[in-house]
Amino acid sequence: MTIPVTQIENTLEPGLYIVATPIGNLGDLSPRAANILTNADIIAVEDSRVTAGLLRHIGVKRPMQPYHDHNAEHVRPGLIARMATQAVALVSDAGTPLISDPGYKLVRDARAAGHAVVTIPGPCAAIAALTLAGLPTDRFLFAGFLPPKEKARADAIAEIASIRATLVLYESGPRLAATLTALAQGLGDREAAVTREITKKFEEAVTGTLSTLAARYAEGGPKGEIAIVVAPPGEAPPATEQDADAALAEALTRLPVGRAASEVAKALGLDRKTLYARALAMKDGGSSD
Repeated sequence: MTIPVTQIENTLEPGLYIVATPIGNLGDLSPRAANILTNADIIAVEDSRVTAGLLRHIGVKRPMQPYHDHNAEHVRPGLIARMATQAVALVSDAGTPLISDPGYKLVRDARAAGHAVVTIPGPCAAIAALTLAGLPTDRFLFAGFLPPKEKARADAIAEIASIRATLVLYESGPRLAATLTALAQGLGDREAAVTREITKKFEEAVTGTLSTLAARYAEGGPKGEIAIVVAPPGEAPPATEQDADAALAEALTRLPVGRAASEVAKALGLDRKTLYARALAMKDGGSSD
């Protein structure tokens, strides 16, 4: 179910309106977003103090309902019920709702109830950071915030290490250096950028390798909202004969000749028959499987 743009003027049709708001500069609020916020029957917000400031900027007052991770299960049914007869706007504190913010369950349940769901696109810190970083943008993965504990953070990094895409993460100033260090350890010393205060007066994008950036912020992280952008992994150099022999020698300590050759061929992208012959030679003419 969709709402024609011609109807989004002064009186809004009932349903859910997902409204992107500025990530810093209030001038980035689109006229369409301002119109939706002006005419919505109620606005679901993360923090009413933040949204109240935005509403003052456009000179309106509207009813607000806090909606966040801590109260969503309790509040969501009431918002869904209101959508039958009222226009409900959803905003986050900054940027596009649902991107590292609560909201997807509200969208899911609104659709399940047959209500209209309309998006009013606009600012998103992850996308803005990509435009500033000067790193490949043809493929990227938004990874949100990494876990704060060291083991969980290392595990999360390991999960995304082999993905052939630019990575975008959010982080806080106090944790920035530790996160950059962990990324360098888990991903290798890739090119990266630390962006902060995007669209604000002190907007900044600092580029370098993960290790140099970690050293830069070792004495203390900067203030403001931070996004880290990390380059995709480089192409692995082709395996050498020495690489193959070392891998075969290790595999032969665990596996019969044929399985060892298969494992190394798959891992290094080499011909199995050639590796099988080398493995037999290394076993001094040992039996095959």
